[in-house]
Amino acid sequence: MTAMARSRTSRRLLAATALLSLLPLAGWWSWKRNGPLAQESTLIVKKGTTVDQVADQLEREGIIRSASLFKLWARARKLHLIRGEYTLAPRASLSDVAGKLRRGEIHYTNVVITPAMNAWSVQRRVKDFVPEEVFWSLWKSPRLAKVAGFEDAPSLEGLVAPATYRVHRALEPEEILLMMVEAFRDQVRPKLDGGPLRPYDTLILASLAEKETNVADELPKVTGVYAHRLKIGMRLQCDPTSLYARWLSGDLRFTAPTYDDIRRVHPFNTYTMTGLPPTPIAIPSSAAIRAAMAPEISTDLYFVATGVGGHHFAPTLKDHNRNVTTYRQTLKRQRAEKKRS
Repeated sequence: MTAMARSRTSRRLLAATALLSLLPLAGWWSWKRNGPLAQESTLIVKKGTTVDQVADQLEREGIIRSASLFKLWARARKLHLIRGEYTLAPRASLSDVAGKLRRGEIHYTNVVITPAMNAWSVQRRVKDFVPEEVFWSLWKSPRLAKVAGFEDAPSLEGLVAPATYRVHRALEPEEILLMMVEAFRDQVRPKLDGGPLRPYDTLILASLAEKETNVADELPKVTGVYAHRLKIGMRLQCDPTSLYARWLSGDLRFTAPTYDDIRRVHPFNTYTMTGLPPTPIAIPSSAAIRAAMAPEISTDLYFVATGVGGHHFAPTLKDHNRNVTTYRQTLKRQRAEKKRS
């Protein structure tokens, strides 16, 4: 081999050696460099999703540049995917994305369910996680009603515990409602035993009181009026039930009851039907449940709002009509004062 040939061979070896020495650096650079993502994005890892599927999705959606490099890392680290919703920041590196998945940094949303909420309120609260048509199907699920402890209940109305639920979009819709009825079974159902009514009827009575007043001290008086009426066979004439009948009839206006609402013949309208409605009409609070368990029964058979908070209670229709007149005068005065101000 001539000196010139030996020189060329030596240069090639040096170049190859230099290139090989740069490979780890190039890999590190690919791993740590800013990614192509222009704005915050969300990755949903559903149950049963594979590493390869996630890698391909990340590359397809422009979150990472190389699905192949992600797959190599995932296999080397024996990545175990944790189902969940992951928020990815703009320009997140491949290292950032991989680290978030490895640590299971799931993004949760707090869904707050409060007393007095009804089916339509709950549906709106979970609409980002449960499609509307799926919600209404699950709302009438006998299996979920059985989990709650009332297998014969025709819907989940009242069978959802008021609480703050941490959810994410990788959960199945049924899992989210199951979470809520399991909380009811554990936290609410045990409180319904031992009262003067059957447990489910106690829940219904509590829901009526919950919708009638937001003054905690009045709750036993309200349940007392209704318990008294039930005892003597008098219709409950609960305004919120006439509204509930309206909504079930397809009219979802959330306004005060009208004359037509009061006169509507419907199983939930206690102006036209005797006894309790077929189901609760809302989620009752713990205070409302206690009031239904121990209603304060007196001679009172009527009550009407005062117009300034709370209600006036009365034993006779004559006294009640006097209170209604006072209520209307209060509202008229308030409207006049508002107009002058």
